Amino acid sequence: MKILITGATSGIGRQLALDYHASGHSVIAVGRSAPALKALANQGLHTLELDLLDREATLRDLTGLDRVDLAILCAGSCEYIDMPDFDSARVSRIMRLNVETMAHSIEALLPALRRSDSPHLVGVGSSAAYLPLPRAEAYGASKAAVAYLMDTLAITLAPEKIRVSLVCPGFVKTPLTDRNDFDMPFLMDVQAASQAIRNGIEKKQAEIHFPKKLTWGMKAAARLPRSLWAALARRMVTS
Repeated sequence: MKILITGATSGIGRQLALDYHASGHSVIAVGRSAPALKALANQGLHTLELDLLDREATLRDLTGLDRVDLAILCAGSCEYIDMPDFDSARVSRIMRLNVETMAHSIEALLPALRRSDSPHLVGVGSSAAYLPLPRAEAYGASKAAVAYLMDTLAITLAPEKIRVSLVCPGFVKTPLTDRNDFDMPFLMDVQAASQAIRNGIEKKQAEIHFPKKLTWGMKAAARLPRSLWAALARRMVTS
């Protein structure tokens, strides 16, 4: 397969790029860190330095690809909001990093996906989209937008036989989560996360979520009345 992965210089994206390359696939690793891309290139991966916030550059550099069989969009970031200081600039920044970059990538990659005999588009969201969580006003909203975007594309791209999957991880140990200052239940290592995602892609799952001990619990909590979940969540803030 010819595989393109954004956010490939760190965390889940990097591990996916390495694992798919080790399995014999042709991998294009996309990211902003020149040193990290050089390290991947030294291991035999194709690399592309690109700022996905730049729509024109993204369209210029990705639209011309001859074919992409699997596109995994991992680029993104996380910042939390500590009330009472609501920071709208932080919300804007996270929405751009997590949603706009994905939209730019999709626009640019659809022509190459359409040239594949079995195209698959994968967007990495978060289990944070399942429930409103304290401090996640910006991050959770961005990942809810990603979920809606991918779910809608699964419908609208179906006539073209472009498969669409949404990935909703729990906590995965990466440089991003290393900055967290709170307990992270069922924390997974990045190798296990990569394996879970690759297994889900191979099985052509519409939604790939893990670890199940966390995500099934969050899905169940999401079925509670909003007022009840809000009362439970407020205890997280006051405890």
